[in-house]
Order: sequence, then C-alpha cells, then structure tokens
Amino acid sequence: MSQEQWTAVDSYFTDRLAPADEALAAALTAADAAGLPAINVAPNQGKLLQLLAQTQGARTVLEIGTLAGYSTIWLARALPEDGRLISLEYDPAHADVARANLAHAGLDKIAEVRTGPALETLPVLAQEGAGPFDLVFIDADKPNNPHYLEWALKLTRPGSLVVVDNVVRGGRIADPESTDPAVVGTRRMFERIAANPLLSATAVQTVGAKGYDGFALVRVLG
Repeated sequence: MSQEQWTAVDSYFTDRLAPADEALAAALTAADAAGLPAINVAPNQGKLLQLLAQTQGARTVLEIGTLAGYSTIWLARALPEDGRLISLEYDPAHADVARANLAHAGLDKIAEVRTGPALETLPVLAQEGAGPFDLVFIDADKPNNPHYLEWALKLTRPGSLVVVDNVVRGGRIADPESTDPAVVGTRRMFERIAANPLLSATAVQTVGAKGYDGFALVRVLG
C-alpha cells in the first residue's frame, strides 16, 4: 500500500460519486491562487459531510475552520433554502477568499463567514442565541480541540452531530508520551468525550488522497 495507490482509489471513488463541478473546482483554484495551504477536505470527504448533514436533516450548521470555503460549500448544499450555516475563520485573508467562493457558488445567502479567533466568536454566537446547531464540523487548530468540543456542546441539542476532522495525526494519537500540541489537544478532546455519558461517539482511521488520518463522529444524547 502506498500514497499513490490511496490517491488512485480516492480518484476512482470521487470521479464516480463526488465529481467536481464548476463552483467546487473554482473554489480550489481560488484557494491556490491566493496561496492558501492545500489542507481542504478531499472531495469524497466533502460529499460525506454533505450526506451526514442531509441524513441529519440539518437546517443549521456550524463550521469551525473555513479556509477557502470548500467544505463549507459541501455542507451548505445540504441545507434547505431557509437553512443557515455559520463558519468561523481566524485569518481575514482566508475568510475573504471563502466569501467570494460562497458567493460564486450561489450560497452566500445561506452561509456566513465570521472572522476572528473562534474562541472569541463562539461566545458571541452563544450570546446571540445562534444555536442550537444540528451539525457542527470542527476543522481548525488542533490544540484547541477540547475547547471547540465544549463550545459545540453548548451550541447544540440532543440529537445534534459533531464531526471532528484530522484526529489520527499520522498515528501519533495513540502515543501517550507525545508532546505535539495537536496530538495533546486531540487526546484531551477524546478523554472528555469518553468521560461524558451524554455523548455517543466513534472515530475512524482513513487513508486517501490526503494521506493517513481520520475523523470522529459525536452524537449528543442529552
């Protein structure tokens, strides 16, 4: 098994089940032109997010970590016309690219990008009464994963779904001696999930075009 084979298999699935359209392709082109890092979800992962939101019957979605809005497009397309998606992005330049991509995709009436550190904008959402959100997608700086989880729980309801990306960390998540802040933060998040009887969760390892990684699914029970 190799990265070349993983990418080939992803391409096979994507070409048949999640083919790129003009808006999605344009979003990636705009991100590249703006010099953004190529750390967006893969197309088949984006389609998974869309299917999860649709299966959830989501009307409201919160995304923590926008980048160029590629995953935002996938999620926003799962919502009804009167649905609402709020995406939080730390970098103003990234947020500008994302807003343009969402407008180009015709989703700027559904999806809103807010700029600033998420741990500052999340309390504002709570004060506004923006929740509860039916689905939360966490894909931001990993050291803060425990804090993002706590805010996700404050802004959801029983039955809501929380998806956390990049939780395997190249396998380092299993190393209790790791000092990598991303690993430490993600392990602390899992410890909080495991200790909370009002959550039901699992995590899945993946290989594909983005290498070796994985995601967590958390359902709020109460």
